Amino acid sequence: MDGIKYAVFTEKSLRLLGKNQYTFNVESGFTKTEIKHWVELFFGVKVVAVNSHRLPGKGRRIGPILGHTMHYRRMIITLQPGYSIPLLEPYLL
Repeated sequence: MDGIKYAVFTEKSLRLLGKNQYTFNVESGFTKTEIKHWVELFFGVKVVAVNSHRLPGKGRRIGPILGHTMHYRRMIITLQPGYSIPLLEPYLL
């Protein structure tokens, strides 16, 4: 449950909501099967597919010191027809 950071609401992710696909940012150490299992347990839905890609961290400068933020993973979760995640339903409009 701690692995999912938040749901993503970009133009593409809002378009994918119409196809019963939900987008989440998750910790980079979690695998597709772990996220699939967690989503099925927590939301009570059936997951058909999980697609993911790793997003790079951003560079940061604090005075003379160069650094970067942590990278994270974005998961696109496809649900079986007839299932939905009710917390995200208002964004379909």
